[in-house]
Amino acid sequence: MKNAVKAILDTFEVITLEEMDRVKLMDRTDSKFNFNIAQLPKLLEEVRENYFVLEVSGTRMSRYETLYYDTPEFDLFKKHHNGRTNRYKIRLRRYVESDLNFFEVKFKNNKGRTIKKRVKKSDLNESITEKSLDLLAATAGMNPDSVEPKLWVNYNRITLVNKIEEERITIDLDLEVKNGDSTADFSGLVIVEAKQSKLSDTAFVRKLKELHIREGGTSKYCLAVSKLVPGIKQNNFKPAISTIQKIIDDKKSA
Repeated sequence: MKNAVKAILDTFEVITLEEMDRVKLMDRTDSKFNFNIAQLPKLLEEVRENYFVLEVSGTRMSRYETLYYDTPEFDLFKKHHNGRTNRYKIRLRRYVESDLNFFEVKFKNNKGRTIKKRVKKSDLNESITEKSLDLLAATAGMNPDSVEPKLWVNYNRITLVNKIEEERITIDLDLEVKNGDSTADFSGLVIVEAKQSKLSDTAFVRKLKELHIREGGTSKYCLAVSKLVPGIKQNNFKPAISTIQKIIDDKKSA
């Protein structure tokens, strides 16, 4: 199935990282969708006239490796689980093909907007120092002693950019999560986020609706914690996790 996806991506017009400056969308709305990878080729075929695909170092499916931080008691996860707004995600991300590393703080406010700020790092050192320390204090009001590395969330990402509207679509495949010696993978799952300056019924969103793919899901970090951390409270995530498992197991779509 991935070969079919790659073949279709080869027919898209390309956009570069430099050309993507107009859709950084560091202050945006996010809409999430989950479905089986068997539905992806048809979806891509039907929107390719409306979108560019990002190409980095000759590839249109880029590798992302992300280390998430949380308090010792997983307070950031618990705020998300309990439906709290004005919450943070703290992470160190490596963009493999472009060989770039960023320390990032994401803030979800009570108006449903996601605001992301980041600073470049020269390596993947897990310590929060220098500019990363300053960013953590300025955004989340926290210090490095308040948080610790928790787990890795790794996947391959396709990025589409709307040719007209201010929208970026991220399509994540091959999700794998790691916590020490514990790992879990979600083969067959596709996680899509429509990132827009304001909510809009764009070509991609309309096509999702036509395919009866409903908006919903949970964050990759929360999914990873729920899967890998024994005894963590996850009642509010169980419906989303159950739906994701059904998508993975869907023999009719596979």
